Amino acid sequence: MELTGTVLALLPEVSGQGKNGTWRKQEFILEVPSQYPKKVCISLWGDRIDQAGLQVNDTVTASIDIESREYNSRWYTEVKAWKVEKSGGSQPASSGGAPIPPVTTFTEDESDDLPF
Repeated sequence: MELTGTVLALLPEVSGQGKNGTWRKQEFILEVPSQYPKKVCISLWGDRIDQAGLQVNDTVTASIDIESREYNSRWYTEVKAWKVEKSGGSQPASSGGAPIPPVTTFTEDESDDLPF
């Protein structure tokens, strides 16, 4: 799943020690535009923090996974980004191969002609 929006805030980086070694996490608030804009708190883990290089007011597209887990009969949900790309900036050079075709998006006005 992908979300595109503007970075409103960068929360402080947190780190700790786990059974698999040291871990790092930084959360950021992304405002997704719509008639009623939504704010989503997204987590970046490990080296992805440095790779993203986020700043407040950046327009980004975040590829995310959503996961919920239970602890003491309560459910907790986390939105984790596995890729973050800045919009309008320089994209990383591809390592050969065919160019990636643009993604086609449809508005609510367009009908869905799929047979299923």
